[in-house]
Amino acid sequence: MQQSGIKKRKRFMLILAILIVLIISMFFISLSTGVIQISPLEVVKTLFNLGTDRQELVLFDFRLPGIILALLIGAGLAVSGAILQGITQNELADPGILGINTGAGLAIVLFIFFFQDIIPSTSALSAYVMPFAALIGAIFAAFIIYLLAWKRGVTPIRLVLVGIGVNAAFSAILTILQLKMDPQNYRQVTVWLSGDIWNANWNYVVALLPWILILIPVALQKAKALNVFNLGDDLASGLGTSIERERSVLLLIAVALAGASVAAGGAIAFLGLVVPHIARKLIGPLHQYIIPISALIGALLLMVADTIGKNVLAPTTIPVGIVVAIISVPYFVYLLMKSK
Repeated sequence: MQQSGIKKRKRFMLILAILIVLIISMFFISLSTGVIQISPLEVVKTLFNLGTDRQELVLFDFRLPGIILALLIGAGLAVSGAILQGITQNELADPGILGINTGAGLAIVLFIFFFQDIIPSTSALSAYVMPFAALIGAIFAAFIIYLLAWKRGVTPIRLVLVGIGVNAAFSAILTILQLKMDPQNYRQVTVWLSGDIWNANWNYVVALLPWILILIPVALQKAKALNVFNLGDDLASGLGTSIERERSVLLLIAVALAGASVAAGGAIAFLGLVVPHIARKLIGPLHQYIIPISALIGALLLMVADTIGKNVLAPTTIPVGIVVAIISVPYFVYLLMKSK
């Protein structure tokens, strides 16, 4: 048993190291590619303040904030998905399917609809207000889902089915609101809802960073509770776990991660569904391994998708959510076919 645990830890450390190397490599590739080509050597020189003014402008003002946002959003959505799949015991659960992303998106659209003239979405203040607006929307969606799913407790399957229904209802409300917007805001919201790291700047990085740096370690501390959920509610309760309290706390963490990520990157679908499943395939069912591996895979996948979206049809940009969907949908269909 001890030998198995040592092997598991070694495998975890190996996968962790490989993912970190891939992220660093992709980081420099992303910085190098674009309409203005900058070689990897010039990127390194510019990062050490030895580049030209033009290179510094391109890297520090345009590319670097977007890349860091992609890393943060990818990690946030992936860990949110891992938590939701853990507490629902359903590999097809994720913030998008359960309606949490849509709830956050609805709050953002309402914010743009009512406060655009007071706090423009391009302002620095907006970068800090929008995550809280998204959090309120995500919490409201989660509350509605939990309330409707409650019947002498909450069963995982009921939570997922109610989430799908709430997601459809919120999507309909979003469509109605979009039709009432002026053309400029309509276009902005349409692109954002498709999943786009829009208006990437350092204000959004600073606004999102605390959410990710605080909530992911908290989720990691709750890994043992998620492992107990694998045993089923009855057995977990018999082992002394307060099922509803732990599920509520974990749901709040997942909601906060998804809400903050949606505020910065739009309603990016499938990332929170596919990434935890890949992590489980690589490292097994223990969440103390799944959570950090999911965070790194999510960060890597979204950075790759962002780089593809910005370069494959340059100078036209494809929203990152569309690229993620193209990459993830075949795997999602595979999961549906394999699901019992």
